[in-house]
Amino acid sequence: MKLRADQTGNHGIPMPLWLQGAFESAQAVIISALIVVLPLVGVWVTDGFQNRNVDSLARLAGQAWLLIHGVPLHLASANAGLGTAGQSGTGLLSLIPLGLTLIPFLLAWRAGRRLARASYTDQLWQAFLGALLVYSAFGAATAFICRTSDISINLLYAMSLPLISFGLGMVIGARREAGSWSRLIGVDAVAWLARTSQHSRWAGSYLGSAAMAGFVALMAALSLAALLLTVDLVIHWTDIIAVYEGLKAGALGGAVLTIAQLGFLPNLVVFTLAWSSGAGFSLGVGSHAGPLGTAVGPLPAVPVFGALPAGQLDLGGMALALPVVAGVLAGWWFLRAGENHFDEWLSIKVKARWFTAAASTVVLGVLIGASAGLLSGALAWIARGSAGIGRLTEIGPDPLWTAVWVAAEVGIGVVIGYAAGPWLEHRQKLREADLDAAVHDADRA
Repeated sequence: MKLRADQTGNHGIPMPLWLQGAFESAQAVIISALIVVLPLVGVWVTDGFQNRNVDSLARLAGQAWLLIHGVPLHLASANAGLGTAGQSGTGLLSLIPLGLTLIPFLLAWRAGRRLARASYTDQLWQAFLGALLVYSAFGAATAFICRTSDISINLLYAMSLPLISFGLGMVIGARREAGSWSRLIGVDAVAWLARTSQHSRWAGSYLGSAAMAGFVALMAALSLAALLLTVDLVIHWTDIIAVYEGLKAGALGGAVLTIAQLGFLPNLVVFTLAWSSGAGFSLGVGSHAGPLGTAVGPLPAVPVFGALPAGQLDLGGMALALPVVAGVLAGWWFLRAGENHFDEWLSIKVKARWFTAAASTVVLGVLIGASAGLLSGALAWIARGSAGIGRLTEIGPDPLWTAVWVAAEVGIGVVIGYAAGPWLEHRQKLREADLDAAVHDADRA
């Protein structure tokens, strides 16, 4: 990018990388702010807010922008904050709509690709520094302007927390554009690994494959949880529509409410994962929703809550099989893509094959289960939070118990999948051989 260009063909002075980074960051700020402001303006135009002042609308938009970046809002009165009208008490609003957090992440991903395209390997930090400084400054300025007597915002959090989603998006985008970490940061991982011992490379390959298999298990479990959530929404669709009709929010108000619920859709998928694992989740202090039963108190009139299974569930225990199935897929994936160097080492030390095969498979299940459990616990910690009002100060799954349950069930599935993998591979090879024979016969005919 150049500072100016004229019609003579001279391209002008190249824009400094730190300035280009600042420009890309400012673009992301403006676009994400507009996406947040537009639905609120629609509600404001239709008299959806009690306070009709424009400055109140601007502060509300700024608070929403900070919330989708993970900045908690401290509520200090009955009518403060987002969605707390008519509620009393004080609290912390920290429930992050992860679906809306994808907006700054994707904008940062675009900025990271553009900055990587414009930078040499040893100069990318200049562009990143300029982008992060501008984004941090905008977060601090937004928090300073949008603070009121009813809502207080920690300036340090406003400066630092938005950099997590934005910085992660830029790094991933830049890595996608560069194609490798060595081209991105100038460090050749292959050359570094070549200088280590063979045993270290084997151990690193084994542990890396186990960690990747844990990620595969988590993705499979989340996909199955999303499918289960979809089925549940379809089954309870009439209950959800009844809540919409009872609210009488109108077309625009219903659309904004739907957008807000879609923003929390990733949170609901994580809640469903915790529910299917047996750990369950809470929708308020003292409440619990799990596959064997649900016990919650009065809930706000949010349409998606109409899909919450109530009472004792006769078939709820079947949901516990979802993380196990994800573990089976991860065990099969490891058999196809990983290298079980621990099994090879153990076979050299101990000649009893029945023992080494069983022991190495159990250890593999423990490692992959622990990896999936840690990742699911981290997701549960990110997805949970507080609405800051009444009993709704505890919403979401418990990270520790989610990690324990998912790790145990995925580990069991890994043992099954890795043990049954050779049989599945043999069946697949037989099918491929039959298909090749049929094609060969057809060609001869």
